[in-house]
Amino acid sequence: MTHEVIMAGFGGQGVMSIGQLLTHAAMEVGFNVSWYPSYGPEMRGGTAFCHVVVSDEFIGSPLVASPTDLIIMNRPSLDKFEQIAATGAAVFVNSSLIDREVKRADIKAYYIPANDVANRLGNVRVANMVIFGAFLACTDIAPVDVVERCFKEMLGPSKAHMVDINRKALHEGMKLIDK
Repeated sequence: MTHEVIMAGFGGQGVMSIGQLLTHAAMEVGFNVSWYPSYGPEMRGGTAFCHVVVSDEFIGSPLVASPTDLIIMNRPSLDKFEQIAATGAAVFVNSSLIDREVKRADIKAYYIPANDVANRLGNVRVANMVIFGAFLACTDIAPVDVVERCFKEMLGPSKAHMVDINRKALHEGMKLIDK
């Protein structure tokens, strides 16, 4: 089993955080992982994306050329990465901010109103966790309790007050996927 994932959006949307969270959780359950970040000219507001590889085999390169999964938080990222997705890829689109549908018929699109759900929860900054929850529900890479433990560790004591809302956002995202 190998998942080659690109997570992309504007700086500040939390794509690096969910990339790190995925690698930590997958490593906790015994997978080989790699995380490779790429930032635009600005940390906040500029384009940001990361490559994540999760595999039960040796990982030869951290770069993802033909992703099996995409988590896309904004329109420029969809325009940039849709064309390189592997046939059969799963694409998780933040439909709150992206005003178009996936054009390719050979990939599976999931339209997740991540910002809308996060706003309903009271904090737009957890939109990344909403869409990540949908991704987890489709992939079953790591059990939700492992993911929750990992983000609690990642947030640390200074952001312990954010654990509950992140957990709620993760679960709300998972509910958006019909199995």
